[in-house]
Amino acid sequence: MTTQSISAPAKPKKPFYRSLFFQVIAAIILGVIVGIVSPENGVAMKPLGDGFIKLIKMLIAPIIFCTIVSGVAGMGDMKKVGRVGAKALIYFEIITTIALVMGLVVVDVIKPGSGMNINVSAMDIGHIKEKVAATSMASTTDFLMHIIPSTLVSAFADGEILQVLLIALLFAWAIGALGEKGKPALDIINSISHVMFKMVDYITLLAPVGAFGAMAYTIGKFGLGSLKDLGLLVLLFYGTGVVFVFGILGPIMSFYCKLSTWQLIKYIREELFIVLGTSSSETVLPRMMERLTAMGCSKPVVGLVVPSGYSFNLDGSSLYFTMGAMFICYATGTDITVWHQLTLLGVLLLTSKGAAGVTGSAFLVLAATLSSMNFIPPENLAVGLALIFAIDRFMSTGRAIINIIGNAVATIVVAKWERQLDHKLASDVLAGRREPDLTLIDA
Repeated sequence: MTTQSISAPAKPKKPFYRSLFFQVIAAIILGVIVGIVSPENGVAMKPLGDGFIKLIKMLIAPIIFCTIVSGVAGMGDMKKVGRVGAKALIYFEIITTIALVMGLVVVDVIKPGSGMNINVSAMDIGHIKEKVAATSMASTTDFLMHIIPSTLVSAFADGEILQVLLIALLFAWAIGALGEKGKPALDIINSISHVMFKMVDYITLLAPVGAFGAMAYTIGKFGLGSLKDLGLLVLLFYGTGVVFVFGILGPIMSFYCKLSTWQLIKYIREELFIVLGTSSSETVLPRMMERLTAMGCSKPVVGLVVPSGYSFNLDGSSLYFTMGAMFICYATGTDITVWHQLTLLGVLLLTSKGAAGVTGSAFLVLAATLSSMNFIPPENLAVGLALIFAIDRFMSTGRAIINIIGNAVATIVVAKWERQLDHKLASDVLAGRREPDLTLIDA
């Protein structure tokens, strides 16, 4: 019997006000109230949100390293590792392509922004022009070379997930090749992993504080009024996201994995509300790895799929890219042909893989992609990006939430594909018949 098949001892139920779920919701509501009633004080709360994100981010690289080394070295077969990675990338490419096409089709049908009367001369677009000028499209070769870090230390210092992933795979391969001689190093890595996840537990206690600060800042800085003129695009994006989750990911979970998407969302609801408050998917990366392992996905699969999914499986960002690009064309009256749309889709299939889970990075990728293609006049592009930038914080939250759900589904699919999913445990945990053992990630 594997450790995943052993259920955790029943724990006494905590009062509802002590649950992280309730505390984060209350913090978000309080943040919205502060942002509306006192915008100046709301903006001043920004360090609380930024501080929480930084606390989590400082642990992401070592946690990914320890988890991958422990899981992959335990596999002992690098061919198996390569097979899991290949399956994950195939799934990522298929699903993100569907997301890109869906966003393109929805905006082509609804045409948000068409007929908007934009006074270009009245808009302050200087800061947007600077962002467009600062972004440059890297070639595929540059992207691949960037995966190789300058030094072992720099990958951890810069928090580059793909670079850490590469180092961890090489390290695990070396440990496996050494056999018994490599076991002491693996034991040390496992011990460090225990400490790292305990640190995550402590930092997560501050999630309500971080959610309050980030939400108070967002509402205080941009205000609910910033949604007024661009509300259709925001609503359309969220609506498309819901259709994508339940219309695309839902059937995959139901027919292939024989599991419920709605139950999965309920299972990771605490993580989703943390993302809602902070607008960053990175804040829950360690907890998502714990959750998915505890529900029956094997640790090696979780260790490979979740970190790589943060760069290659950004479903929410993919929806945003095509919807944002086409909105800019309609809002600025830019003529765009079918050929332009197909070209945009092809370019985004590559550039969308470089958008990390950090707040605001998707906007920069969108700006870089459109500025490199030259089918939108520079002045129109700057104006269109200024419109998108005004609501980007609100759309960033939706992107992050969809990305998290998409990566959870991807991990379950790959685990099922590899026969590394304890389906009975997963079904029981998602249905609430069994409490997840959140210590399994350290086992």
